[in-house]
Amino acid sequence: MRNAPQTFETKRAAERWLSVTESQLMQGEWIDPERARVTLGEYAERWIIQRPGLRPRTVELYRWLLRTHIDAGLGGVELGKLSTAVIRQWRADRLAAGVSESVTAKAYRFLRAVLNTAVDEDKIMQRNPCRIRGADRENPAERPVLSVAQVFDLAGRMPDRFRALVLLAAFASLRWGEVTALRRCDVADDASWVRITRALVEVPGRGLIAGPPKSRAGVRELTLPAAIRPDVLRHLETYVGSDPMSLLFAGVRDGNAVRRPNFNQRVKWTKVVADMGLAGLHFHDLRHARNIWASKAGTSTNDLMARMGHDDMRAALIYQRATSDADERIADRLSELVDKHRDGVADTTDGDEDEPDDGDSGQPVPVG
Repeated sequence: MRNAPQTFETKRAAERWLSVTESQLMQGEWIDPERARVTLGEYAERWIIQRPGLRPRTVELYRWLLRTHIDAGLGGVELGKLSTAVIRQWRADRLAAGVSESVTAKAYRFLRAVLNTAVDEDKIMQRNPCRIRGADRENPAERPVLSVAQVFDLAGRMPDRFRALVLLAAFASLRWGEVTALRRCDVADDASWVRITRALVEVPGRGLIAGPPKSRAGVRELTLPAAIRPDVLRHLETYVGSDPMSLLFAGVRDGNAVRRPNFNQRVKWTKVVADMGLAGLHFHDLRHARNIWASKAGTSTNDLMARMGHDDMRAALIYQRATSDADERIADRLSELVDKHRDGVADTTDGDEDEPDDGDSGQPVPVG
């Protein structure tokens, strides 16, 4: 037996509520208000525990977001009392407290995922109150884009045993955890390809943990440019043991995998990039540079996704936004059409007139 959530001024109003509730029961849409009395903090912690497939780094991120940002204003609120207005105020309070838009967006997306489960699977709530337009979007600052020459310059400034690490990260578009997890068996004998099957993740209190790549598409085999194969082969011969399981990049003293803080300190990363005029450059910007190069070269979205190890095209599309190179090609093509018009020469462009052509390859010019 359940009581109505409030009293009614008239018998007719009570009967109307009862009629609506009975209809919801018959259609399987009724939500038991007692189940919605669980607090968001309790439910979110249980939500994390019940997902054993999450990567260790993801678990740590979710727990940090819950502990640092969600518990602060919403942890003690019952699910049944959450509303869009409550969520909006929580978000405004986070931003007012100096939390960045990026971190706030991450916390909001995590909160939305938790409440989606409460609505769709557990039937605790009728609808997800996370309905704030734009709250899930991050607007990070534009990262610097290295040229090929700058990547080789940076690699040359590294200790010799880490030269190949920089080149592989850039030209194979590898994440830090992927490149540091590479073993001899993951590289072709002639260095023509590299295979990504795992990644190393730093988990607080547990150290480095080997696990699967970031996404399902993260397991991949990549062809290496011929120009860097000699560097990779020399590295294998000089610094890597003969055992197929030997790490490509290991600590000098203990032979264990390289940890990012130790790497930054060992190679003096901050000073090196500052001396190059690239103060603030992150290691991940090497991967970013490779993706930009590929996009400018006309790589298709599917091929770019495969190379990056993404199963969501949104990340690939970021790199395929209009570039100055593409804009110049479009402008040049339009100038050609104007010149032909003025000379009285008919345009012989094949195909759809609305689709600009680069005039050489017969392929549409990428415009976005």
